[in-house]
Amino acid sequence: MTKSAPEIATLCLDIEDATKRKIRTPYDFEFLSGAIWLRLHEHVSPTTLKRLWGYIGGIGRPRRTTLCIMAQFLGYTDWEDYVASLATRTEVESASFNGDGIHIGDLQQGDRVEVTWLPNRRCVFRYEGDAHFTVLEATNAKLHAGDTFNAACFLLNKPMYIDNLVRGNNPPTSYVAGSRNGLASVRKM
Repeated sequence: MTKSAPEIATLCLDIEDATKRKIRTPYDFEFLSGAIWLRLHEHVSPTTLKRLWGYIGGIGRPRRTTLCIMAQFLGYTDWEDYVASLATRTEVESASFNGDGIHIGDLQQGDRVEVTWLPNRRCVFRYEGDAHFTVLEATNAKLHAGDTFNAACFLLNKPMYIDNLVRGNNPPTSYVAGSRNGLASVRKM
């Protein structure tokens, strides 16, 4: 199972819930490594945790031993017990979304779209047609001018999901902006 598997993403979220802490910085990974040691007397290095969370690159497949320790940290017998428990969860993780904003059906080739999100991010995209966009301007964002991507819509107060994000010769990736609070503004220029 690769580290991008939804089961592993859920494991990371569950650990953040259990520790009541977002694991985002080097200090957070040190903290979690220590918390695992205190609870289980098992060592998982901060570097291994960084790889699991995708904070740094590295091995694409976490070791079963690591996954078992992480599952035990949450009170499960082992990794398989944790994965089996996911099938019994009743939280809704899927839903349709709609809202005010811009859909690709509202755009003509060459139209420009400006979006902003917290804390101070701003981007301007040019619609190239066929759900494809080029980044023209990017302020305080991980997107860069010249990047290209696909998107279906830009909705107020909803995250901006983009796919096939390409920068230079790098392989395509996916990206989400405003994952917590959504887009603060959306306008056709």
